[in-house]
Amino acid sequence: MATVSVRQVRKSFGSTNILHGVDVEITDGEFVVLVGPSGCGKSTLLRMIAGLENITGGEIDIGGRVVNKLPPKDRDIAMVFQNYALYPHMTVRENMAFSMKLAKAPAEIMEEEVQKAAKILGLDVLLDRYPRQLSGGQRQRVAMGRAIVRHPQVFLFDEPLSNLDAKLRVQMRSEIKELQQRLGTTTVYVTHDQIEAMTMADQIVVMNHGRIEQSGAPLALYDRPANLFVAGFIGSPAMNLIHGQVAEGGFRTASGALLPLPPGAPARVATYGVRPEHLSLAEDGIPATIVLVEPTGSETQVTLRIGESTLIGAFRERVTARPGDTLHVQPDLSLVHLFGADGNRLDS
Repeated sequence: MATVSVRQVRKSFGSTNILHGVDVEITDGEFVVLVGPSGCGKSTLLRMIAGLENITGGEIDIGGRVVNKLPPKDRDIAMVFQNYALYPHMTVRENMAFSMKLAKAPAEIMEEEVQKAAKILGLDVLLDRYPRQLSGGQRQRVAMGRAIVRHPQVFLFDEPLSNLDAKLRVQMRSEIKELQQRLGTTTVYVTHDQIEAMTMADQIVVMNHGRIEQSGAPLALYDRPANLFVAGFIGSPAMNLIHGQVAEGGFRTASGALLPLPPGAPARVATYGVRPEHLSLAEDGIPATIVLVEPTGSETQVTLRIGESTLIGAFRERVTARPGDTLHVQPDLSLVHLFGADGNRLDS
């Protein structure tokens, strides 16, 4: 196990800057998720940690040594790819033992390590099968097993669940998190799925356009997003963000609707944020026109229009009203998020 320090790391392809001085500190045994939209630089950063991409500037330190110029094989890391990268002509056993075979490990040690990893991953009855005979989830387990047998200092995962169906993704993310907790290996995991990030991470690093917007514990980012980008990216359904300005009696939206403000709200509020689950039904609330009702079983998601502003509410109650009807909703003022004209968070 090891710490990983990314210090002022930059990456350019010709005159195009991809990463702009990124800093990330990962403690020993921590599970860190790099998350952000496509093209934000998260996979590039992961590949730089792995040694698969050269560093334009800055330093990457793994286990107390700077690895900028070390090839991947000397960094003591193991990477699990999106497409599994299994050898089709090798059995599960041979795929898992391949890196140890290259290192000329004794046959009995290879078999012992493969058996241990296979037992952990539930692959012990599949060791003599070929990748074509496995399901997507089983192939992903083989790819993880190949990483485990090496006992690396750091696991690197590059969107490993994106090729799986929704139900299997939920199952596999639980298995990966449980495996990491059991092994205690420092892990860096890349995904564009913020639900994966929220459920798996000890620390989330939110990236956008090659910069870090915010990093911290999942609920810290959920409860106190630093800016509009993080507020809109973390949380599902996404936070409602409404533009306007402070006026007498509350926050006046661009279309003229009036929303209540928490006590002590600063006068420079330019965007009013409230999560769908922090809206409640209240007879004395704000009148809103129903646009769409989507029952999910555990809750009902309702698309609402207040003036010209569209919001989503997530209600535990069963909503029987129909599009065109009026609901009265009330935001929880203790959980409202306020942002200035620069997009950064304001505190009441």
